[in-house]
Amino acid sequence: MRHTLARARRAVAAAGVVAVCAIVPTAQPSSAAPASTARAPSTATAAGGCDVLAPGALATAEAAVRAACSQLGVWYTWGGGHGPQPGATYGQVDPTDPASDHDPERLGFDCSGLVRYAYAQASGQDILAGTANSQYHSSHVTARFGAGQGTGPLLPGDLMAWGGDNSIHHIAVYLGAGKMVEARQSGTHVMVSDVRLGGDYNGAVRIGGGPGPSGTFSTWGTDVWTHAQPSTTSARVNKFAGPTRVRISCQKHAQLVEADGYRNDAWSYLPDYKAWLTNIYIQGAAWLDGVPTCA
Repeated sequence: MRHTLARARRAVAAAGVVAVCAIVPTAQPSSAAPASTARAPSTATAAGGCDVLAPGALATAEAAVRAACSQLGVWYTWGGGHGPQPGATYGQVDPTDPASDHDPERLGFDCSGLVRYAYAQASGQDILAGTANSQYHSSHVTARFGAGQGTGPLLPGDLMAWGGDNSIHHIAVYLGAGKMVEARQSGTHVMVSDVRLGGDYNGAVRIGGGPGPSGTFSTWGTDVWTHAQPSTTSARVNKFAGPTRVRISCQKHAQLVEADGYRNDAWSYLPDYKAWLTNIYIQGAAWLDGVPTCA
């Protein structure tokens, strides 16, 4: 009976679940973990290790942290958390990872499934359904932080990501104090970890629970660069791999730019990046409504 149930769950997973979170390599246990849907003891929660560990975050971000922490000890399952509604689901076998053999028998999350659940609980909306890569480039992103900035500008609830600019394969929720909560890889449970800033750490993003506040807009296009000055000949500062929510403090007329079938001499200043972006790649009118002219 147990084997029949396992086969049935494997079939359901293979047919209806798209695995979206690649493994972050670590040492594997010498033998396969026993199959179980039970939740492991949540010792870190009891010890206060998984919580908002720094001030300054918005209420939605703090709520997302606590929602993720509430799942401490739940199994990592490859493809878990991507059902019709946010929440733990049975996973599927990752053909590249022998440790995932029991994932179809385990109720849990992969990395992006946990992030999806956390922000759905916090915002009351399923705003981050999808892969780690789509979450990193979500229209709900209100600020971005490069890998070189470390954890200095990060606040609890920010999402830390690993992979290429448009191939993010792992994502975790920052807690503050150099800690994060993550669903890391098969054979483990949702856990608190020290942040990992080496390897292919790409940077972090800040999520807003709904449409951006006054002064925020969405970019469009792929691989769009900001510049140190309102000119394409000035130094490049930051690349938006996909649509990104940005805060704009002011705009001005400067270099005329021709790109993607548009011509515009308006540029906007993005204070979170200390950089300029041609208004061509900002959704809205050529001269943005409600944005003041830079002094």
